[in-house]
Amino acid sequence: MYLNKNLVFLGMMGSGKSSIGNLVSKKLNLPFIDIDSLIVKTTGMNISQIFEIKGENYFRNLEEKITIKSLKKINNIISLGGGGFINDKIRKEVIDNHYSFWLNWDESILINRIKNSKKRPLAFKSTDQEIKKMIKKRSKIYSYAQFKINCNKLTKTEIVKKIIKMYELN
Repeated sequence: MYLNKNLVFLGMMGSGKSSIGNLVSKKLNLPFIDIDSLIVKTTGMNISQIFEIKGENYFRNLEEKITIKSLKKINNIISLGGGGFINDKIRKEVIDNHYSFWLNWDESILINRIKNSKKRPLAFKSTDQEIKKMIKKRSKIYSYAQFKINCNKLTKTEIVKKIIKMYELN
């Protein structure tokens, strides 16, 4: 299959962007790009180490650079980091030139998935209330995505099928 655009997955940390993106890439036989993995590969540090040693500003600047470069390629499935779409430049590029899919979950499911994860630096040190506030704030921005996938009652296979069907209808 050939796309003239990328399929870009966005949503909160723990929403399944990487796992769903990888499954969609296999189904469509297209390359998969995971932005967080590229950042880890580029720096030689995991995301938590980058936040701890270099700081969030360093991470966000690197995330922007790597994401914009990846989005300039076409015919890929791309998984953004949880905060990637919050960036104005990244969001504009995605909205203007790509198919965007928001993997949306109830906050209780997301909180359960992320609150004790050491690989999610913004959530690890946060209370449930702080995570809820982050979800609410980010959801307003995620809502600009072209497609919203309500994932709560779906299996991974059903989510993948739904994404592919939505893409094929466009």
